[in-house]
Amino acid sequence: MRIQLLGPLNAEVNGLSIVPTAGKPRQILALLALYPGRVVSVPTLMEEIWASHPPQSALTTLQTYILQLRRRLGTAMGPGTALDAKGVLATRHGGYLLHIPDTAVDVHRYDTLVREGQAAFDCGDNAVSAASFRAALDLWRGTTLVDVRLGPVLEIEALRLEESRLVTVERRIDADLRLGRHAELIAELMELTARHPQHEGLHSQVMVALYRSGRQGSALDVYRRLRGRLIEDLGVEPSPQLQRLHQAMLAVDPLLDVCAGPRRTSTFDLFAA
Repeated sequence: MRIQLLGPLNAEVNGLSIVPTAGKPRQILALLALYPGRVVSVPTLMEEIWASHPPQSALTTLQTYILQLRRRLGTAMGPGTALDAKGVLATRHGGYLLHIPDTAVDVHRYDTLVREGQAAFDCGDNAVSAASFRAALDLWRGTTLVDVRLGPVLEIEALRLEESRLVTVERRIDADLRLGRHAELIAELMELTARHPQHEGLHSQVMVALYRSGRQGSALDVYRRLRGRLIEDLGVEPSPQLQRLHQAMLAVDPLLDVCAGPRRTSTFDLFAA
């Protein structure tokens, strides 16, 4: 079985989709897939499907949804495999579990690659770090569970993953900056800062990329426009780190031309207090 959650929901067994068309069984499948090999309790499943207003028939209805999922599993697994379907989507005391390895779910492959990328980054192995982060990001096929109705439990997980995705993009760019790829990062960073107009980390990265590409004026203009936006929209100045980065560019600080040391985790850290 292979399950994809980083984008539209997809789950296949022997090349056949087991994704139900009905909304609530899709939620159940997605939630179970987020925790492969772990029991998801009945109250958690009910909270996801009905929030704080479960019907009187909630338990019976939940059992019906589980039965529907098992039937789809059994069909995809082939004749005479009903017991196998019960083994894959198993009943345990107080809940249900999807008996598959973590590696069968793209979210868990993503998390593993991110950890590997961060470990390489911390050790100063920038090429391995950038490659691991890039491989993690390549698993994404769009917005998390874009075609699944998100209840309170899945919504939290989706928000976590989307935030993690953006952080991973930042980390991959930091590794690429260490590798001297500043010129080829500019177009990507310009797009990212347009999509995240108040994100200081991405703005610091595009400033460094522009500066190292011989475009000091453009780098300073990025700061000027961000500062104006923060003051107008939020009534705040840029962070001290970003202000120090700006001052370093005005002073043509030699530190800007040196890739960060192995213990640095972001462009911001170059000018942290």
